[in-house]
Amino acid sequence: MFKKIMKGLTVATLLTTAGISAPSYAAQDILIGSTSASSSHYGYFVAVSKLLNDKVPDMKSSVAETGATLDNLRRLMRNQVDIGLVTTNTLFEANAGIGGFENRQVDSKLLWIYALAPQNVVVRADSEVQSLEQLKGQSFNPGIRGSSTEATSEKVFELLSIKPEMVRGSTSDIVSAIKDNRVTGYVKSGAGLKLDASSQDIAAQTPINLLGLNESQIALLKEKLPQLSIVSVPENTSLSLTAYTTWGFGVGASAKPSLDEELAYQIVKAVMEDTEYQSTAMASIKGQNLAEMTLQYATSPLHPATVRYLTEKGYDVPASLKP
Repeated sequence: MFKKIMKGLTVATLLTTAGISAPSYAAQDILIGSTSASSSHYGYFVAVSKLLNDKVPDMKSSVAETGATLDNLRRLMRNQVDIGLVTTNTLFEANAGIGGFENRQVDSKLLWIYALAPQNVVVRADSEVQSLEQLKGQSFNPGIRGSSTEATSEKVFELLSIKPEMVRGSTSDIVSAIKDNRVTGYVKSGAGLKLDASSQDIAAQTPINLLGLNESQIALLKEKLPQLSIVSVPENTSLSLTAYTTWGFGVGASAKPSLDEELAYQIVKAVMEDTEYQSTAMASIKGQNLAEMTLQYATSPLHPATVRYLTEKGYDVPASLKP
């Protein structure tokens, strides 16, 4: 402890001597809760950690492999991690104390969003299913068992009174079943605004269609499931797929309640203004404006540091996103 204090004092003294203002937060280590080490999102947070170590003064960051959103929210509230990967729909429910968070509300605020997960409803083209309503009675997979996609799809289908014959299974099982025409289709998170690898694999063997929401369905989702985002996906000319609108959620980083606000500001600033580290780890980030993405797809209040940064940059932060 004494060495850490002296290290902080030494850095502050050197900065002051050089005519540079010392950071107004105490020197500290930051632990980021991510997800499985096999996931591209783990690699993303490794890149973020390196960015913070290089760009934020007097701070050391490291990454922990965790069980993703739900595990990270628990760890954030126990002060076991300082920042954690979250999906915006689950964070909304945690902040509001609804769904699986009744009587255990989580006061963790969103720092930024870096990826989008539109929920693509993929069906075989020869099934002649042209709308969500026509999924009634069809053999259909709502998402891989235990996933956020599965839980979210079931909520959406229940709200829209759509009742397919649900088929459960792993990604490989369902992909094979769709190829063999034993299952009509499935719901699968996209890779940003593009199809994920498994959906592209299906499309390489058999033509597919993507089912979108109509205007009345969009209005109902906005009213009853505000934790979800409405995502407009452009056409895919290579697969002859037209543009459509679906539900989805963002993937981002949230902070523990006690994270120093000035440190949080420096972290958000470094992430929002980075043009190198993050895109190297996750190609879909290249060219993205994370400030605009955060404002567009956040569904729960932002961290005060994020609001401060966005306001300073001239963005209008809606009242619903202010803590």
